[in-house]
Amino acid sequence: MNSFETDVGRAICSRGFIAGVLLEIGILFAAGFNSDVFRMTVPVLCTLPYSTAWLADYQSGFIKAYLPRAGVSSYIFGKFFACGLSGGAVELLGCWIYVLLKNDENIQWSPLLIFLSGMLWAVVAAVLAALSDSRYIAYGGAFVFYYVMVILHERYFQSLYCLYPYEWLAPEHTWIFNEWGIVFLLAGLILVLLCVYDMILRRCIESV
Repeated sequence: MNSFETDVGRAICSRGFIAGVLLEIGILFAAGFNSDVFRMTVPVLCTLPYSTAWLADYQSGFIKAYLPRAGVSSYIFGKFFACGLSGGAVELLGCWIYVLLKNDENIQWSPLLIFLSGMLWAVVAAVLAALSDSRYIAYGGAFVFYYVMVILHERYFQSLYCLYPYEWLAPEHTWIFNEWGIVFLLAGLILVLLCVYDMILRRCIESV
């Protein structure tokens, strides 16, 4: 069984994915790319498609039938990357549709950065879900981390822009390697979270 393809199909076809895209479009039409409303909803909407998929399998007992067919590593990587890709795709698709419908050449946005930001916060929620066994912590935890980082930067560490989530969406400072500097940073954080997610799920699977 190809766990990754199965998980991606479940994530993209989920009600959470559709709801996330529609909400993103509505937020952008109401507030625009440069609004705090758009920026603060990124770590929320990207978690809707698949961040709690592990909990659904684990709590329902479905994992007992799924694991022997998929394999442990394939199962873990499939869950993680399906969550990340669907989370990034929610943000990217919502923004792309908005730009297409708005038809304004003055709109400046980076599809790659928006996708990676959505992917990062989606997998943060997935790690929190695996760590806490709680859907509420998964959906709200990513937003809390995001908000704390925003507050710390704006009030105390204004020079530390590399850890400012708003900067990852639309950079206002000069980065090493320009936009690719942010890409490398986000990719590195995602890989660290993959290692943490793998470690947590392997321990949980041992008790299944």
